[in-house]
Amino acid sequence: MIELKPCVKTFTTDQDKACTPEETVQRVKARLEETCRGVLAQTDRVDTGRLGIPVFVSQCGPEAREVMPTRKQMGKGASPEQAEASALMELVERFSYFSFWADDSNFEELTWSEAQARWPGQTMSIDRITHSVGEDLDEDKAVRLMDLHRWKFHPALNVCAEKEEYVPLDWFKKLNEFNGSSAGNTFEESISQGACELVERHVCAVIDRSRQVTPTIDVSATSDPVLARLVNCFEENGITLVLKDFSLGYPVPTVAAVAWDRKTFPALSEIVFTAGTAASPVKAAIRAVTEVAQLAGDFETSRVYEASGLPKFTDLGQLKWLLEGEVVPLESLPTIEDGDIYAELQSLAKGLEAGGNTLFSVDTRHPDLMVTANYNFVPGFDFRERTPNRSIGLFVGRILAEDVEFDEALEGLDVIEDIYPDAYFIPFFRGLLALRMGDPLFAADMFAVAEPLQPADEERALAAFYQAYALSQVEDWENTIEHLDRAIELDRECKEFFNLRGVAHFKGKRYQQAAEDFQASLDIDSGSPHDLANLGLCHKFMGNRQEALDYLKAALDMDPSLEYARSHYDELMES
Repeated sequence: MIELKPCVKTFTTDQDKACTPEETVQRVKARLEETCRGVLAQTDRVDTGRLGIPVFVSQCGPEAREVMPTRKQMGKGASPEQAEASALMELVERFSYFSFWADDSNFEELTWSEAQARWPGQTMSIDRITHSVGEDLDEDKAVRLMDLHRWKFHPALNVCAEKEEYVPLDWFKKLNEFNGSSAGNTFEESISQGACELVERHVCAVIDRSRQVTPTIDVSATSDPVLARLVNCFEENGITLVLKDFSLGYPVPTVAAVAWDRKTFPALSEIVFTAGTAASPVKAAIRAVTEVAQLAGDFETSRVYEASGLPKFTDLGQLKWLLEGEVVPLESLPTIEDGDIYAELQSLAKGLEAGGNTLFSVDTRHPDLMVTANYNFVPGFDFRERTPNRSIGLFVGRILAEDVEFDEALEGLDVIEDIYPDAYFIPFFRGLLALRMGDPLFAADMFAVAEPLQPADEERALAAFYQAYALSQVEDWENTIEHLDRAIELDRECKEFFNLRGVAHFKGKRYQQAAEDFQASLDIDSGSPHDLANLGLCHKFMGNRQEALDYLKAALDMDPSLEYARSHYDELMES
């Protein structure tokens, strides 16, 4: 069980930590070298120096790449030491998280009712499950739904009560993915950081959907020397920086930051929109501003960042709603600041509990590395990537359609349909199940039925995309185009839509159109080696030898295992 105890801050310059960033880097690198060699390849500083705000990356070694989907992690801070520590701990956090989930011995797989019988009085209340999706559902129906699947139960610390409860941890993973994972020098530090990120994602999701007017923060008179220096870094370079109060009445302050450079936008830079949450307003503002620097590429490198907690704006006119609101001093935001991180964590947990939101944390330390890492969640909290039209039936149905044996999945979908007659998601899940069972034409029919039933553009776009994807499985490439056109018209932020349409145009030898789609996919996610390679092939078949070589080499630099890219690259080099 996680045991929380007093944790006095010994470093407070730009972030609140139990030890200095230099000590963190030295200790964690030594542990990695001693017990998990091959997890870390190296750390590098990657900013251009224009802003004077350091940005580091930690490169994954081969052992980490075996369990993690990412190849590098970025770190931020007001000093090089803190930015390197941040990048290093981001690697530890994710390596620990994915290793934890890969080890089946961490879990007991039980239905909801079996877990209640196994640990009477010690399991999470079913009310927390319905609360996690904001659903008003009878308890017996909720239990009936949760009994359709065997969940991965694991003890989690109820932070406010400081007691363990057994929870269906993969339920929260299905809802939140790795949102809420954290690492730190101590449990108190790690959980506090993870909890603040959960609050940040939640308030950002609420404000993004409502587009409500929030106060603008006046930082011109800040007395904090670190924040003043960071703000000055933007002003000296002619970059507009606006800070907003996104706290929404929660016990910790959330500061959103939007920044753009009129000289380099849009040719060499983007509008960057992000946020930071911490125990005090100053530390929240510092987190937001350094996050801008992390994402922006110093506003001069044509870097494309991938939006997560907040949307990407491509036009200054889209900011109008954000720039409204009264001007308030930074000190007007809430604070739980204390010299002891444990005291701050308890203030945060109790404040959340008072609003009906319980903070839970799981110990995810890697058994060899043993650097503190956690997975944290608050049932009912939201984040932008999750659909607002959710229910227990929606998520259980998705699990049945994607993961469960065919006969069991069919029976389960029938139960869900009995509880949710005419639910919009039932035909979609029947399509997913048919696709997994090797019947793409029936799947395409189901997705066609599902599309007009969907409650929002993003869901309709996904149904249209899956019609195209199902047809692609039988090589009916020409008929995929109309569905992909419709999907992209409804949602232009999904790279997979552009990628599949690019493949369809490529199959039809429309290389220019294919290239435009692969480039659009890269504009959303510049870190896709497959899109780079595909773009290279388009230029090869259009007769653009040098462009083809450039894109193929970039793809191979990113992923040397792409044999099709290498064969085409070698062929061009020999020609």
